[in-house]
Amino acid sequence: MQKSLLFIFLFIFSLTLQAQKDTINIAGSLTQKDDYRLTPVNVSIYPVPVRENSFTIKTDRDISFVKITNIIGQDVFRIKCMSPQQLLKIPLDNPRRGMYIVTIIFSDGTRVVKKIMVEESE
Repeated sequence: MQKSLLFIFLFIFSLTLQAQKDTINIAGSLTQKDDYRLTPVNVSIYPVPVRENSFTIKTDRDISFVKITNIIGQDVFRIKCMSPQQLLKIPLDNPRRGMYIVTIIFSDGTRVVKKIMVEESE
């Protein structure tokens, strides 16, 4: 009984060490060119909740691509900006009430994902 408990403990302990080792390798593999991805990106989406057929995205970086998907993963809206912008108004064609996922890709390759709630207009 004690040998089996000892074996289980050692097995779990070795898995824990392996997970920590992987984390260290991932953190250690970042290079200086990836440092820009570690700086925070300020993204504001308003109005929240969305009650009309549009909302605005304001950031401190240049936006190059925006995709809106519903909660089950269907694309609702996509736009690729030919001239990168920091302020973008997103029109939605008669959106249904619910949660949506906004994926923003910036000109430097950084990606930010936000959730928005769309409610029926009053």
